[in-house]
Amino acid sequence: MYNVAQQWNRCLDVIKANLPAEQYAAWFAPIVAVDFDQENNRVTLRVPSQYYVEQIEGRYINILSAALKKVFGDQVKLTYKFNVVGADDASAVEQSEDNSSVKLKQEIKIRKPRVANPFQQDDTLDDIDPQLNPKYTFENYCSSMSNKLAVSIGQTIADHPEVKTYNPLFVFGSTGVGKTHLLQAIGIKLKEQYPRMRVLYVTARVFESQYTTAVTQKKINDFINFYQSIDVLLLDDIQEFAGKPGTQNTFFHIFNHLHQHQRQLVMSSDCRPSDLDGMVPRLISRFKWGMTVELEKPDLELRRRFLAMKAAQDGLDISDEVLDYIATNVTESVRELEGVMVALLAHATMLGQDITIDLARTVIGNTVKVSQRQVTFESIAETVADFYNLPTELIYGKSRKREISDARQLVMYLAKKEAQMSSPSIGAKLDRTHATVLHACVQIEQRMSIEKDFSREVQAITASLTQ
Repeated sequence: MYNVAQQWNRCLDVIKANLPAEQYAAWFAPIVAVDFDQENNRVTLRVPSQYYVEQIEGRYINILSAALKKVFGDQVKLTYKFNVVGADDASAVEQSEDNSSVKLKQEIKIRKPRVANPFQQDDTLDDIDPQLNPKYTFENYCSSMSNKLAVSIGQTIADHPEVKTYNPLFVFGSTGVGKTHLLQAIGIKLKEQYPRMRVLYVTARVFESQYTTAVTQKKINDFINFYQSIDVLLLDDIQEFAGKPGTQNTFFHIFNHLHQHQRQLVMSSDCRPSDLDGMVPRLISRFKWGMTVELEKPDLELRRRFLAMKAAQDGLDISDEVLDYIATNVTESVRELEGVMVALLAHATMLGQDITIDLARTVIGNTVKVSQRQVTFESIAETVADFYNLPTELIYGKSRKREISDARQLVMYLAKKEAQMSSPSIGAKLDRTHATVLHACVQIEQRMSIEKDFSREVQAITASLTQ
């Protein structure tokens, strides 16, 4: 009698010898060989979930293929078997891969539409309301180096929903940097391309309110069933779940179901997963499964581009000088910039005023603190050079002398921190690479943490930048 388990153990010996112990334990130790069809030369492996299949096919297919061919022969075929509902064997499904070399191809499934009410059980009603604002599109989303990665990933998800490389996508950043706009843009583009796809945007606060209502009305199963029917869930401000174990536990099960069934999850927060307080560890670990990306504060390029776009949309005639002044002095968020533009629009249309520097200064003064001095890369380089009694041109040069190299690293650090420049932009100024800039910032932060005198020097230079 053919012993498939014994043969699979031989495969595992090959895999184990070629992988780090922790990777072998995580991805191959849980796999069991359950059948070998000798007539068709097909081996069937039971894996814990669809997620395992995706990870193995994406990361370990070469080593798995080599091990299978060594033990079962060059013409071996592979079938994965996994349960789709808990540990219920009756729910097991199979997916096949000929020659163990082709990655899984997922298809968009058009399912029966459901309504937007989590407690509505009438499947004959219209598709759900995705709760999307039509103004939050990718076309209206200004991008620059400060948010290019996040926007590119969002567009990839919207253009190719069958690809689950970025599932889940976890976007974090401070208030007003465009997290909500990005989530909604993903949803809008998906609905444009796949009208019957069940896409839902919801804030964590609304989710929590619905959960509380479900518990009160004893309809928690209806609530869970509704969310498990979603194809793409866009959950905003997930930090609102902090300190709410009941909501977290329910979302944990919804998350697992959606992820195992290849449904896309996109979440936003005001901080990275590891900094979320009041969250259960098992939920935080799942937030890290896919892609985590930061939306940084808008850099000067993005702020200027956003203002120009808003002026065009509102039909405002604003000079480049005024736009530059606003972009230089309103630096924290796009939301602040939008508020300034609304105020300028009111002055121009209701009071008939021309939009001048003086008017912009008045409006901004009522909204944000105006910097006394524009902080630019050039001003930072000059300030640092003056502080250390160095000619400014040495900062831009190739010298590797310790005092010049240290000053140059400090310029990179302050350009990123105070001028909010991106690493590639800083590197371009100094003819250095993106990696060099990142290394410099890390070095400066480490020195500041252990060298008190140096930390005081940095504080003094920072203070002088806006004086």
